[in-house]
Amino acid sequence: MDRTEVVELEVAERSERQLPANWMLQHPKYQELMSLDVGDSAQVYVAFLVYLDLTEARQWSEVTSRRSNELQLVLLVGRENEGGPAQVILPLPANRTLSHRWIRSLLRGESGEDSADSMLLCAVASDSSLVYQQLHPGLLTPDPPVGIEDQGGGSTAGAGCTEGKPQHTGTGLQCTTVGHEHRTVGH
Repeated sequence: MDRTEVVELEVAERSERQLPANWMLQHPKYQELMSLDVGDSAQVYVAFLVYLDLTEARQWSEVTSRRSNELQLVLLVGRENEGGPAQVILPLPANRTLSHRWIRSLLRGESGEDSADSMLLCAVASDSSLVYQQLHPGLLTPDPPVGIEDQGGGSTAGAGCTEGKPQHTGTGLQCTTVGHEHRTVGH
């Protein structure tokens, strides 16, 4: 390696270490998300963190963003596996309060938009930890704990279920944890 190559390598290493503190604000995807003009900068920020997690860490393909006009939120759409079904992802700050009515309206779809059979909710904590929850219409009775007996002395195995499987009751929502990550993105 000659002297010129060594100097170029040192300059490249130095520039990588000295990324500006606001590099995220300058990122093209962050600017694209901001241009959706949803008016909630906290939600746009967490949408960007989820976008980075999906594209960089989880290697999802075809991840795009869109604006929900009725809800004034950024939604992400992507494929976990190439050629797999498209999934809608709703990134939200973990401290956001949600109601069943609000989530039902989201799953029903907004005016002019397709309704979703399911959706991934990604709650993003202040330390950038991400928790993904799969949301479906209807209420799913959870499987009872194995080996736990109810107060009447009978086993709870199969209680409220058919052949040990949960049933949809048609009211409320089903929430299934599909992943829990303690990953810091962008810090």
